[in-house]
Amino acid sequence: MPPDISLTVLSLLCLAALAAGWIDAVVGGGGLLLLPALLVGLPHTPVVQVLGTNKSAAVVGTTAAAVTYVRKTPVDVWAALRIGLAALAGSLGGAFFAAGINSAVLRPLIMVILLGVLAFVLLRPAFGAASAPSGPVTRRRVLAAILLVGLGIGFYDGLIGPGTGAFLIVALSAVLRMNLVAASATAKIVNVCTNVGALTVFTLQGAVLWQLGAVLALFNLIGGMVGARMALKRGAGFVRGVLVVVVVGLLCKLAYDQWYGA
Repeated sequence: MPPDISLTVLSLLCLAALAAGWIDAVVGGGGLLLLPALLVGLPHTPVVQVLGTNKSAAVVGTTAAAVTYVRKTPVDVWAALRIGLAALAGSLGGAFFAAGINSAVLRPLIMVILLGVLAFVLLRPAFGAASAPSGPVTRRRVLAAILLVGLGIGFYDGLIGPGTGAFLIVALSAVLRMNLVAASATAKIVNVCTNVGALTVFTLQGAVLWQLGAVLALFNLIGGMVGARMALKRGAGFVRGVLVVVVVGLLCKLAYDQWYGA
């Protein structure tokens, strides 16, 4: 635990971890809450340690959400793991190129993509609303998911990251013809794979504050379990609503970073 952290800051970080776990479980994007909170709450901590500590908490909440989904709704775990392993490889590749990329150049492109996602979801009310896939998923579609969703979005996640959860859900719904609840469940398994890979790298670098990470992980776990249960109980319409809110939030954050950020 950082020696200079106050009880007030710790309490606020725990609330951020709780909310982040909930958002992650439903549509992804919890890092938009927890990571900035850690950066503000630990201003004198090296950024790499903030990133590592964030992952140590996120992996627990994401795993709890994935387990909850698998126990409560039909999920093709084997297909999800294959996509997840591809995403792990893609994220490592993205991280390799990240140092040479100017994020200010990427932000406008990401905003355009997010606007496209938002328009797609809003203009197609029936998207992701089916109670089950219309038929068996073909091997060609699974391969497309491994290449597009796994390698493609995994590469983006390692390169820059914001919006990964939303992209995963929309892409899985479109490529594998999943409803939004099944897509969210599959996305959680994929996220577990990428989080484990990232946490392994941070651990080898000695960049994890394990005591703080353990406390935040507990709250992230609770948020993840509650979020997964709410998504399962309320169905695709609820996930759709949260997805729209998260995408709008991402757009606002990226726009602020582009025009007003340092």
